Amino acid sequence: MSLCHGIAAAAADAPLAPWSFERREPGPNDIRIDIAYCGVCHSDLHTARGEWGGTMFPCVPGHEIVGTVTAVGSAVTAFKVGDLAGVGCMVDSCRTCDSCNEGEEQYCQNGMTGTYNGGPDGVNTYGGYSDHIVVDAGYALHIQQGQNLAAVAPLLCAGITTYSPLAHWKVGPGQRVGVVGLGGLGHMAVKIAKAMGAEVVLFTTSESKRADALRLGADVVVNSKDKAQMQAQANRLHFILNTVAASHNLDPLIGCLRRDGTMCLVGAPEHAHPSPQVFGLILHRRSIAGSLIGGIRETQEMLDFCAQHGITADIEMIRADEINTAYERMLKGDVKYRFVIDMATLQDAAA
Repeated sequence: MSLCHGIAAAAADAPLAPWSFERREPGPNDIRIDIAYCGVCHSDLHTARGEWGGTMFPCVPGHEIVGTVTAVGSAVTAFKVGDLAGVGCMVDSCRTCDSCNEGEEQYCQNGMTGTYNGGPDGVNTYGGYSDHIVVDAGYALHIQQGQNLAAVAPLLCAGITTYSPLAHWKVGPGQRVGVVGLGGLGHMAVKIAKAMGAEVVLFTTSESKRADALRLGADVVVNSKDKAQMQAQANRLHFILNTVAASHNLDPLIGCLRRDGTMCLVGAPEHAHPSPQVFGLILHRRSIAGSLIGGIRETQEMLDFCAQHGITADIEMIRADEINTAYERMLKGDVKYRFVIDMATLQDAAA
């Protein structure tokens, strides 16, 4: 075992604080990554504060991890010491079910192992708010050199959460794609959909986000509280990616879909959305769907696509000792558009 320094929540009502724990030494199939940066996802907050239930404390969040490989197991051939590598939302799965065999480990029928707060037989896993991680090489990702490494980190969750449904529904040239919400997920969806060649329509309730949405690549920005602007998009969009993590009326957005259009939900609200009107779906053969992250193969595809197109997240770097303030700001939507922890500041947080 090796000593690892990190930041943990000791209980749901406790602030995150420095905490040291042990990680395993790399086995034959493992690599060790010294973590340079870790993104801060809204699900980190939900889990650390016990809002989704089932949190195992102490909880070390973080699943947007990038760093340098510093040790390689004897059976590993895909990585070598000195490589840049990333870890996303999962570090294992059953490897035997249909989903795993088809490269969709995120939908493992026996339950994937989360990078944090998840492990076989109730053994807790600890995430990327730490100085290093040991992971099976089959669940690690290659990061290309020459990129802003801190801004790449959020791709491991926000990037793949938006890329996967856009790729699955074959978004591309000639299509009109709606993105609902301009936050950590939404800003990535705009960039990726635009790079795929689609016309991008951004829906927001905040008029103040109009200029930013256009800067990020949106072709049209719709204030969803304005009935005239919404009516202009009626029966027009091939696909809508809804990133909003708050309960809201889906019917006006459903009305923007053309015949056979799909709205995919990736935001996870605390309370359920009101049930949509059935006629809005059946009269135009429209669909409502959902999507999680992507499998390892698709996540690597996403990282390569983003590197090719120069796509990274818009970030605000924070020190490790600023994490609790960042959580409060994140709750208020006061971030453009992802906090990323500089792990070199961990020692300062522990001082």
